[in-house]
Amino acid sequence: MKISQVVSSIALAAIVTTGVSFIAPIQVNSAVLDIKDFSQGNLGTVYINPYNVAPLTAIINRAGKNIEKIHVRVIAKKGGVDVSYSVSRGALLNHDGIPVFGLYSDYTNKVEVTYLYMGKKQKEIYKIQTAPIAGVVRDGRFGSFPNRVVKKVAKGFENRLYFINHTLESVHRPLQWLGGSGAAQWNDYTENFIVDTKGEIRWYLDYKQFYDRTERNVDKGGMVMGIHQLDNGDIAFTQAQKYFRYDLMGKKVFERKLPFGYIDSSHETLTMDNGHMLLRVAKYHYKLPNGKTVNTVRDHIIEVDETGKVVEEWSLPKIFGKNQMRKNLIMALDARAVCLNVDMNAHEIEVKDDLPYGDITSTGAGRNWAHVNSMEYDKQDDSIILSLRHQGIVKITRDKKIKWIMASAEGWSKEFKAKILKPIDSNGKSIICEDNGNTCPGYINEKGGFDWTWTQHTAWLSKRGTNTGYIKTLSVFDNGDGRGMEQPAMKSDKYSRAVEYVIDEKNMTIKQTWEFGKQRGFDWYSAVTSNVEYDAKKKTYHTTSANVNLLTPKNTKAVVLEIDPKTNEIKFEMDVVTLDKAGITYRTLVIDPEIFKY
Repeated sequence: MKISQVVSSIALAAIVTTGVSFIAPIQVNSAVLDIKDFSQGNLGTVYINPYNVAPLTAIINRAGKNIEKIHVRVIAKKGGVDVSYSVSRGALLNHDGIPVFGLYSDYTNKVEVTYLYMGKKQKEIYKIQTAPIAGVVRDGRFGSFPNRVVKKVAKGFENRLYFINHTLESVHRPLQWLGGSGAAQWNDYTENFIVDTKGEIRWYLDYKQFYDRTERNVDKGGMVMGIHQLDNGDIAFTQAQKYFRYDLMGKKVFERKLPFGYIDSSHETLTMDNGHMLLRVAKYHYKLPNGKTVNTVRDHIIEVDETGKVVEEWSLPKIFGKNQMRKNLIMALDARAVCLNVDMNAHEIEVKDDLPYGDITSTGAGRNWAHVNSMEYDKQDDSIILSLRHQGIVKITRDKKIKWIMASAEGWSKEFKAKILKPIDSNGKSIICEDNGNTCPGYINEKGGFDWTWTQHTAWLSKRGTNTGYIKTLSVFDNGDGRGMEQPAMKSDKYSRAVEYVIDEKNMTIKQTWEFGKQRGFDWYSAVTSNVEYDAKKKTYHTTSANVNLLTPKNTKAVVLEIDPKTNEIKFEMDVVTLDKAGITYRTLVIDPEIFKY
């Protein structure tokens, strides 16, 4: 049948069924039915939010052209900051066009694109209109995303980008009411977004693509956490029963369920050089020595290969044995801050044998005795470094042996006390405090000295120092709850620190080499979450005290900083202020804008 006959048939059907007629040409060329490729320039159509995950991204289709030496500049608003980057051939082919990242929301963006085509340099301006930000709507919540208040931007730091991993408490938690435990019951919205140094949002993750608002689908519950940017620009993260890898255009690399037998992934993911990933999980149906079967809480590490198969497991209840009953720090914690509990009338933490199993802070497998919140891999000796909020920092070899412990000596068995690092000063002399030098509950003087970390987060190897042989440089966020195994008389006496240590694994010593935060006192105190990480490009420590004001009637805020560790000069500072009391920031990180050069 000719196309003219097809059109005539359609016209006749319309007349018969609706009574409305239209006139069609006698002969219609089939080309008029082709999709037209409208373009603003010499390339193809602009596709906004191409993968339905990152609304402030777009692709300028290359229209089949072999273009080279591509550069993109998202032109700033008046008084704003450009986002600019180069685009490799691989990135061009991967998206079949030019990836555009860093758009403003609810705005007609001007994007300058330069490239070579057939040996000639081309320069074009594309206008890309974006929609308003689609934030979370819930009872008592007005507006989308926390407020950003930039306080300082030093010269040379104007073009920095910061990723904010923020959580908003859900109003409906059926898994909690049904007695669920671990990461499953922490079933909250997460707002993940990138801001520039003006506080403008330039990218965000559409939470609806990952989160079931009805909270009936366990596989789409939990919090998006443990976000890291990989060397090729991708981001990896976890969310309760799944783990993910995406690029920042929103293109999925993979989305996988946890392997059988493991549940409740949260807090941390770590991608290794060989493509394997370390996941902090819990064990489903773990058998206790007394014969009972429980689900454990935040105390197992698994290594999965690039296909998702488990190749190794670290079972901390087995590795620690009777030491998982160490209760000293747990009993010293502020009950209001444990597991993000902000109930100002919370009771003291109880530790006794007849407590129920589940996500309660107490001792022993089946309870929240360890609370692993960060992981690091040391390829020098094939070991992992873990931050256990309720115990300390430990290094564990692949054959499941404790190599060293970074914590005060109270409560450990004789076997584990022998693994505790010995503090030394800058001259290499032992720091004698208490318990034969193993317990140092505070500073030698107000200007600095040595202290352990307390309820710490992000114990990561630092590129600022040496990490070869038996010398290791570690940066840690020292939250400071339970400091010295006690609560101060006044809560305003609490403080947090970003701190750096050098560890000599041969001589089993530890030396404090840098710290920031004590002098800021309670105004920079964060009882939970937070992070610190060295940035080799700028030679700064990026750190965030993520929940300042958590234990006060005020809304919480994350204080985001970049600091020169040589002088402690602040190069960038921004407050991320929650819109309601229930807001909690987990971590932040510096994002490299050159994400499409691979």
